[in-house]
Amino acid sequence: MSKSSVFCIAKSHSQAEQIVESLQTSGFDSSEISVLLPDTEGKHDIGHVKATKAPEGATTGATTGGVAGGVLGLLAGIGALAIPGVGPFIAAGPIMAALSGAAVGATTGGIVGGLIGLGIPEIEAKRYEGKLKEGNFLIAVHANDGDQVDRAKEVFKNANADDITSSAMAKTPTA
Repeated sequence: MSKSSVFCIAKSHSQAEQIVESLQTSGFDSSEISVLLPDTEGKHDIGHVKATKAPEGATTGATTGGVAGGVLGLLAGIGALAIPGVGPFIAAGPIMAALSGAAVGATTGGIVGGLIGLGIPEIEAKRYEGKLKEGNFLIAVHANDGDQVDRAKEVFKNANADDITSSAMAKTPTA
């Protein structure tokens, strides 16, 4: 059984929360939902992030607690990221590991490298990075089969999300 991811862009915090709530009520586990958003609040200190051991890619900072607020604040693995050349972000869910782990290489790096590691083609990953820089939210959900892919796309469409796409995971990254 192949695992896929379904992605979309939300234009506001309220739209992102609506999508996450709809995914949860549609049967998706919170641990399978990811959200990536620009950290425009600037209320928490992530300055120490610049001193980490991963200057070539995305680097993780301290967990942000409730900084994302509401439903988004309840997702697994929420934390702050400082992405060189892109800026500060808040990430939650499996995307956090992809952006801070081995999926981010020195050549592509940053958001694009992490998204490629999640199975998104490079050209789409670059488009998503541009949307994030404009202040939008990237939402992703893992789907175990075609029915879940269709259900996720339906949730995204019903919420008027933009740039809805899906991609099969070619292989699972190994540690």
